[in-house]
Amino acid sequence: MDANKPTDLVILLAGNPNSGKTSLFNWIAGAHQHVGNYAGVTVEKKSARFARAGRAIEMVDLPGVYSLLAASPEEAIARDEILSERAGVVIQVIDATNLERNLHLTAQLTEMGVPLVFALNMSDEAAANGLEFDLELMSALLGGPVVPTNGNNGAGTAELLAAAQRTADAGQPCTGRVFYGLDVEASIAAVAERFEGDDAVSARRRAIALLDGLPDPHAPAAARDVAARETARLEKRGGRPLDVQLAEARYGFALGVATEAVRDASPHVRRARTLRLDNVLLHRVWGLPIFVFLMWGVFNLVFALGEPPMQWIESGLGELSAHLVAAWPATTAPLLRSLVVDGVIGGVGGVISFLPNILLLFLAIAFLEDTGYMARVAFLMDRVMHKMGLHGKSFIPMLIGLGCTVPAILATRTLEHKRDRFTTILVAPFVSCGARMTIYALLIPAFFAPRWRGWVLWGIYLTGILAAILVARLLRGTVFRGESAPFVMELPPYRMPTWRSVGIHMWDRAWMYLQKAGTVILAISILLWALGTFPRRTEFSRDYAAEIAAAATPAAVAAAEAARQAEILEHTAIGRIGRALEPAIRPLGFDWRVGTALVGAFAAKEVFVAQMGIVHSLGSADADSESLRQTLRARYTPLQGLAMMIFCLLSAPCVATIAATKRETNSWGWALGMLVGMTAIAWLVTFVVYRLGVWLGWGVG
Repeated sequence: MDANKPTDLVILLAGNPNSGKTSLFNWIAGAHQHVGNYAGVTVEKKSARFARAGRAIEMVDLPGVYSLLAASPEEAIARDEILSERAGVVIQVIDATNLERNLHLTAQLTEMGVPLVFALNMSDEAAANGLEFDLELMSALLGGPVVPTNGNNGAGTAELLAAAQRTADAGQPCTGRVFYGLDVEASIAAVAERFEGDDAVSARRRAIALLDGLPDPHAPAAARDVAARETARLEKRGGRPLDVQLAEARYGFALGVATEAVRDASPHVRRARTLRLDNVLLHRVWGLPIFVFLMWGVFNLVFALGEPPMQWIESGLGELSAHLVAAWPATTAPLLRSLVVDGVIGGVGGVISFLPNILLLFLAIAFLEDTGYMARVAFLMDRVMHKMGLHGKSFIPMLIGLGCTVPAILATRTLEHKRDRFTTILVAPFVSCGARMTIYALLIPAFFAPRWRGWVLWGIYLTGILAAILVARLLRGTVFRGESAPFVMELPPYRMPTWRSVGIHMWDRAWMYLQKAGTVILAISILLWALGTFPRRTEFSRDYAAEIAAAATPAAVAAAEAARQAEILEHTAIGRIGRALEPAIRPLGFDWRVGTALVGAFAAKEVFVAQMGIVHSLGSADADSESLRQTLRARYTPLQGLAMMIFCLLSAPCVATIAATKRETNSWGWALGMLVGMTAIAWLVTFVVYRLGVWLGWGVG
């Protein structure tokens, strides 16, 4: 569909988190979806434009929310979109297996005065659990069409879209309504009368919002005065805050619908099955070891299954580089030849070769998320997090950080208290992100035998989590003193994810990785290539041409050529930067080449791999990752390789993470404090590990 064609119908998709909303969106939108951010806030916005029955339709997947009280950016966005009058219809996705909880949002949606259609999602799973639904009665109680759907196989999506189009064409707002009781309803009517320019539906909604304590700067002064007076009267009579009374009425509405329209044929069987799984996976003794074992298995699979396709990509890149070098004479545009072979293929190609490892890691995480297990890990980690002064909810951003630290920092918005948010922001970068995975995928196979690779990767990730725990404990004991907030979290039901859903989640993250490789990393690789090429050296300390001509063996030729390349690189801008850094990093077992890669990693962690490929293969046809590993293996020891990984794990995060920290804390002080503090921690820990290894005789290279 033409993106510039006018839209005939806008459909908003609303619902609780874990209701299957995104699965339905994926089935309906397919390949037409686009991902961006809402203007002014970094909250993900998914939309799709497609044609159905000759109509141009735009569907917007709103952020998953439990409420529309605008207590968080996500809730404010959902509320504003619904009230913007842009949408012809709103589809609420309801988890049929958790009906009562989802209907609380329905109670608020009915007050918006918009046409509503209800997707009773996961209805097949609910039926398998013994739940039977009276769809006609439910439709009458909710005031809009109810369509059974299945996000796993797309069943009911065509009927849902058709119902949405009919409802939008009718233009009839939802007829469902929460009855708040005679006394409260009288107060609502008294406040609504003061909104003289509004229609009845809008006046009622704005009156309820004022009584609920929500700000309305455009409300008439008379309406605010009456609302304040009625609130005081109702709270005195009810003996509790008015917003609590309103919430109780909404939950009563949800309970009433669930009681009238649903029959639960086997509640004990359904609860028993969930309890049996939770008794094992959330066990006080075995729960954490099971999680650790699962992650160990994931990391072993990442290398075991990722090795063959990674080798195929590396071989292809190596052949491409060799063909280019053979076909492109060294005397023809030598700088452009070096840029393509060393800067692009040696830099970006080296990063792309680790795509299989990244895909497998994201696949495993997406699978565990969709089963409902990862939510239970947050609950399981609550005891551990409390020891560091936080609670299990802080573990959720850390889990998100396995993909990328920037959205992990943005996810801290769900934490209510500032001290919890700031502490989580400052420790989230210690959790290994997908970008660091490229570094491990280069260095671990270079220095460790296959049987140890999963163990080493598992140990690196655990080291990051341990560092986060220790630093968080330090911060909560000093800068952010205070009691830990209680942890309340809804656990989604266990369900078997579909390969389609998991595949979409995996590909979304992998596509972002490829886009980054083709834009940011490409630009930085070209910059680093230029810094590693200029200024060019014309005079050398030795007559390398004579040495190469007189060399008796290929090894002697290679040694002379390597010495010449080293002298050329030392004279360049990047070589001088590396030499300037060398006194500071030499105690860690690093040379100036590693120093240049660490500088590039500050822009984006993947650039460490690109820069190592550039500085170790500049002027050579051997640009593939396996050749680079052989070079690293010859130049450094396993102890030095381990030191590189530890430093990259604990050191300053990328520029994007620093920028996100500044934005979320509204302070350059915290952002720069993270930069300096993490670098200092990385230097100290790496120094201890390297020196201890040398003392134990593990080798210094």
